[in-house]
Amino acid sequence: MYENMSLWGADFKVWMVIFQVLGYMLSKFIGIKVVSELGAHSRTKGILLMVSIAAIAWLFFAITPTPYNLIFLFLNGLPLGMVWGMVFGFLEGRRFTEVLGASLSVSFIFSAGFAKTIGGFLMRDWGVSEFWMPFVASCLFFVPLLLFLWMLDKTPPPTAEDEALRTKRSPMTGKERIKYTLTFAPGLILLVLTYILLTAFRDFRDNFSKEIWESLGYGNAPGIFTYTESIVALTVLIVIGSLMVIKNNLRAMIVNHIIVLIGMIMVGLSTWAYEKELITPPTWMILVGMGLYFGYIQFNSIFFDRLIATFKYVSTVGFLIYLADSFGYIGSVGLLVFKEFGHAELSWLEFFITCGYVLSVLGSVLISLSLVYFIRKYKTWTFSQPSKTEI
Repeated sequence: MYENMSLWGADFKVWMVIFQVLGYMLSKFIGIKVVSELGAHSRTKGILLMVSIAAIAWLFFAITPTPYNLIFLFLNGLPLGMVWGMVFGFLEGRRFTEVLGASLSVSFIFSAGFAKTIGGFLMRDWGVSEFWMPFVASCLFFVPLLLFLWMLDKTPPPTAEDEALRTKRSPMTGKERIKYTLTFAPGLILLVLTYILLTAFRDFRDNFSKEIWESLGYGNAPGIFTYTESIVALTVLIVIGSLMVIKNNLRAMIVNHIIVLIGMIMVGLSTWAYEKELITPPTWMILVGMGLYFGYIQFNSIFFDRLIATFKYVSTVGFLIYLADSFGYIGSVGLLVFKEFGHAELSWLEFFITCGYVLSVLGSVLISLSLVYFIRKYKTWTFSQPSKTEI
């Protein structure tokens, strides 16, 4: 899409992604406060409002001439960045958070492929232009959105047993957020750095998967997106959802780290195997997707949930997710700028391969150090001190 279009010395699509991701990034910083303090009664209305604003932004993107329509990519990303935290607020702190969170998080994987497939069919079979396609697609999905929002609003709050097993969740004030951050600062820094790598790689794979698949020889097969991402989604759902059987929160947190580490190694090994022609391109993309989402999905759902439960620190997952996300999108924008203005001679596929190796090696080191830190932190943690267990 948007082929043969350039602006300010770069592909027009690169600028589209940058403007939209900048909206996401700002939204995540705002979300550190808004989502952390948002009450349960406001979540459903907030989600509907944010999605509606994003859809309207797609309309103005279609009717506004380029390059002025780029501002509406920014306005599209700004509200959408709030949605995930609002949704996950319904699911955190429960005995079944792994299953619920993994099921919801699969939307990251499946919807990415499904949306690209729908977009491809809209342009190929309905004759919808690449500028109108996002708005038309959003209209198609709006009615199902209303249905699922209604169902989500009926979700009962965590029970007393949930709170006993996973720690009570509560909105956090500014002082409480600062106190939590300082308490676990070294570990949080390692986790945020890990998530920056995951977010940058995930966004690059998602935003430029069409170009990557074209380089692999699958440019005329829109169904490849849904096919490969469905396999990834199902596998990640089974692996992460199965963690609910681990009742001990410390043990679960350790396993969370190990799964992320295994994912990092999978990305590197599968990329090496593809370059040696030991596996086919679709197999490679599936394995890379699994490795990536073993980490990315956890950071957006159960990883921080178990972290809070391990140390019995009354707080909310929304704060930690948005703290990581805000810096993660800085990495995503930085990667695009680095590629387009520093290594423009590399193809999307070549750059993707290089990023895979960087994620695998550096990410493995960071997540291993995080595991060591939190195990040591747990050994010195004293639950009898109210100042540490309650905020």
